[in-house]
Amino acid sequence: MTQLLEIRLPSMPECWESCGACGDEEVLVAEILISPGDQVQFDDPLITLETDKTTLDIPSPYSGVVVVLHLAVGDPIGEGDLILRLRRG
Repeated sequence: MTQLLEIRLPSMPECWESCGACGDEEVLVAEILISPGDQVQFDDPLITLETDKTTLDIPSPYSGVVVVLHLAVGDPIGEGDLILRLRRG
């Protein structure tokens, strides 16, 4: 059975919020590491986020095929924002 899943940005790492160095800054999409039609595996990096002080890769929570991206390089992004739709099965 085929499933279409929404992949959303998970909570930011606790260290980003607790140290104050990155938690107050705008978080931007620095790089998109996948394209529609790509097969991804669990834990493959999907996007790279960036603040003025650090970068962070966001891994896939599932395996499947990328159907559509919902962001672009340079877009601001926050917890819960839609990254992509993924087809499983």
